[in-house]
Amino acid sequence: MIQLLTPTHWKDYELIDCGDFEKLERFGNVVLIRPEPQAVWGKTLTDAEWQKRHDIRFKGRSATAGEWIKKNPKTPDRWHIEYKNNDAAIKLRMAMTSFKHVGVFPEQAVNWDYIAQNVKRFKTNKPKVLNLFAYTGGASLIAQSAGADTTHVDSIKQVVTWANENQEISNLKDIRWVVEDALKFVKREIKRGKKYNGIILDPPAYGHGPNGEKWKLEDHITEMMNDVMQLLDPQEHFLILNTYSLGFSSVIVENLIRSANPKVENLEIGELYLQATAGPKLPLGVFGKFYKI
Repeated sequence: MIQLLTPTHWKDYELIDCGDFEKLERFGNVVLIRPEPQAVWGKTLTDAEWQKRHDIRFKGRSATAGEWIKKNPKTPDRWHIEYKNNDAAIKLRMAMTSFKHVGVFPEQAVNWDYIAQNVKRFKTNKPKVLNLFAYTGGASLIAQSAGADTTHVDSIKQVVTWANENQEISNLKDIRWVVEDALKFVKREIKRGKKYNGIILDPPAYGHGPNGEKWKLEDHITEMMNDVMQLLDPQEHFLILNTYSLGFSSVIVENLIRSANPKVENLEIGELYLQATAGPKLPLGVFGKFYKI
């Protein structure tokens, strides 16, 4: 059965409306307008309402071409938001990057809950969790807050530094930071005989490693899945695969997981979305996840 999942209890985040290739969203007390290529339908609220409610707008549809325009110059360039569930609590630094991102993908809160729940119910003391393509570390922080021994891998030094700042403001410590190509790191861990109780993969459609390594999702994801299965602890584990590529469906993700792990248990597949207060649902990627305890 294909599931549709959305965050439901995040006080510091709200998707207010989306449409006409944009989204109106609140992070803490700051309301942004950003481009959203998935929002092909019309807006629910009026343009006047969008103009009235927003604080900052990113002008330009391209993720690499545009600028942030503040309605009020006093609006901060950086601010903090909080996320908590029954098992973990973290803080995240928000900032306006040149590529329209602000430091978090809010739909991932559904996966954060899954991570925390599994870390808490494992019998293993300090279960080991590996977060690949880990960005600014929301999943890493949640795992650490829930009691895991966490390794965070990303190829971009600046976002790993950002993740470390998030660790500090969350009053956490001892996450292992690794700036490296994810596939290379996994292969080295296999040679070392390492095992992890939890593995999180949130790969981009395209990417580059620190030494020019090229990542293309459809070319490398099968190899990656086959490799990470060798790192999973056979007794207690969970794995999350999340993809944003428009060409990937939840059925493709299911096939990838079953091909790499024919005996998979407790498999869930589906689509992540954000529910706008104004009504529309904004689809934001597909997932596959499973656990064994």
